[in-house]
Amino acid sequence: MNILLSILLFIVVLIVFLLFLALIVKKEYTIQRDINIRKPIREVFDYVKLVKNQEQYSKWVMLDPNVKLDYRGIDGTIGFISAWEGNKQAGKGEQEIKKIEALKLINMEVRFEKPFKNIAQINMYTTAINENETNVKWEMVGSNKYPMTLFNLFIDNLLGKDLSESLSNLKRILEK
Repeated sequence: MNILLSILLFIVVLIVFLLFLALIVKKEYTIQRDINIRKPIREVFDYVKLVKNQEQYSKWVMLDPNVKLDYRGIDGTIGFISAWEGNKQAGKGEQEIKKIEALKLINMEVRFEKPFKNIAQINMYTTAINENETNVKWEMVGSNKYPMTLFNLFIDNLLGKDLSESLSNLKRILEK
């Protein structure tokens, strides 16, 4: 009986600790990864500004080979929306191009519906290293509500790995 009581007490203390930790963790998060691609900035920018191209390099789009995609508007322009609905891993949501600065930035708002509701900003920056090489930085900025703030302790490692893999895919495609 003492063992059972000790286990129960340990579980209660652990839950209280995790809930307290979730209170003090920052609500906001920023994840960034970058890669250099041996192609001119114009070619790289023109490829990444087209959201439909993410089907070829984004790990998140490729989580479900049967994902249902719906597009509204003109790809590569402000207001273009890409919506998806897939399996448990892919979830459901949409992303919208909010801002474009030619050869510099594509800003998108991602609105998640499933497995949880949330909104994040995606920025893809392109910077010329020289006339035949471009740096691409992929950034995700958002926040989580309590108690999901606890997730922010691990989010950089979890989602950062996906960003790195997606950028490696992008490099492989563009450098063919």
